[in-house]
Amino acid sequence: MYRRVIPGQYKLDIPFGVELRTDNRWVQLAGLMPWEKIDELYSAHFESENGQVSKPSRLAFGALYIQRKLSLTDDETVNQIRENPSMQFFCGFDAYTTEKPFDSSLMVHFRKRISSKVMKEITKEAFAAEARKAIDDESDDADSDSGSGAGNDSDSSDESEPKGTMLLDATCCPADIQYPTDVRLLNHARELTEQIIDGLHTQLAHPGYIKPRTYRETARQDYLSFAKRRKYTHSQLRTAIRQQLQYVRRNLDTITKQIELGAEMEALSRSHQQKLTTITELYRQQKLMHDERTHKVENRIVSISQPWLRPIVRGKANAPVEFGAKVSTARIGGFTFEIHQDFENFSEAKYLEDAAEEYKSIFGFYPKRIIGDKVYNTRDNRNYCKSKGIQLSGPRLGRKTEDIKKVEREQNYQDSRKRNAIEGDYGTGKRKYGLDLIMAKLPETTFTTISLGFFVKNADRLHRTLLAETV
Repeated sequence: MYRRVIPGQYKLDIPFGVELRTDNRWVQLAGLMPWEKIDELYSAHFESENGQVSKPSRLAFGALYIQRKLSLTDDETVNQIRENPSMQFFCGFDAYTTEKPFDSSLMVHFRKRISSKVMKEITKEAFAAEARKAIDDESDDADSDSGSGAGNDSDSSDESEPKGTMLLDATCCPADIQYPTDVRLLNHARELTEQIIDGLHTQLAHPGYIKPRTYRETARQDYLSFAKRRKYTHSQLRTAIRQQLQYVRRNLDTITKQIELGAEMEALSRSHQQKLTTITELYRQQKLMHDERTHKVENRIVSISQPWLRPIVRGKANAPVEFGAKVSTARIGGFTFEIHQDFENFSEAKYLEDAAEEYKSIFGFYPKRIIGDKVYNTRDNRNYCKSKGIQLSGPRLGRKTEDIKKVEREQNYQDSRKRNAIEGDYGTGKRKYGLDLIMAKLPETTFTTISLGFFVKNADRLHRTLLAETV
């Protein structure tokens, strides 16, 4: 068992006698986590008393936290917990053990149960109090700068008065997929349909049945002759797309005939069944774009294995188009709170009202000021902020004198400097917390992985803050 030996140390009942000090980072982080709230939200998945006993909520959340903190695979996460007494303490173990805590396949179930909605509630519970302190400090500084002293009770008596600053922005967290060109997607679809034809053929193999021809070798050579080109013309591209479309159409027709002859799709793997549905829609989209000579289509498929992904046009110099989930967040008191996640390329301006209402639900009052880029300055957002007494960054409408223009330019400059903080959050999250390449393969686990990345970043900030206060 873990037992307190002397102030600052914990003793584990293991042969070689390991001591866990209170300055151990995993011991300190364990004290920051809202374990009771996590257990309450996690236990909601297990209303029935039947079935196998579930793993403790602290172990499930602790494993996900360690994985995101150290950027580990599922297998390596299990090995690290197995070998590290400090991590076992963080995950709630009573004593050190050399046994595997669980099979690595359970990590997928942990990510499903601790969803992005659950992570939002955990984030509020863990960081709202510290964010509130930062808001109060900001309000006190603003009062002192404006000349209203602390003894002015009339200014601070109304708890519902707007206080604090909220920074809004959105980013894309790219998924782990190959860059989707039309020819490459169609070639992959052709190869998958050939596998499906082979699987259905085994059901129909009997005397007199001849396996349909797929021309796979010719199709492969056509694809390679185009893919190996360093440069190609528009005519060559259209020719390559047309060739692969013809091969995919022939294969889809063959699959239809095989089913008519008695082959059963249910005998194939669930993965092949799902991919056949995706390939059918991919062929329709690519054929439509090829015939109409366009590059746009609604709900465009960019990955056969993850058909929910969409192109997210960001307009960045290094990556004008990214493929992953788009995330809208708010930075409050130095901590990041998620507002909305979606695979569709939504306009973040639509969620300003949701962000303000979320702010009020957490702290009991609206923000005094909302700072975002110019996309948030819609007429609806202006009217909403005016009705709630919120100052929205950006120039006001109507004619202005030169003096007002000068003041607005200075204010816009100051706001842009403050916005650097949330841009820095995204940069840190992508460089250090794995938000630049999401390895999860399911839509719900993708959202969970993104939420965990922001949560770990917030926890590290809180940890640094408390360490600085104790020095």
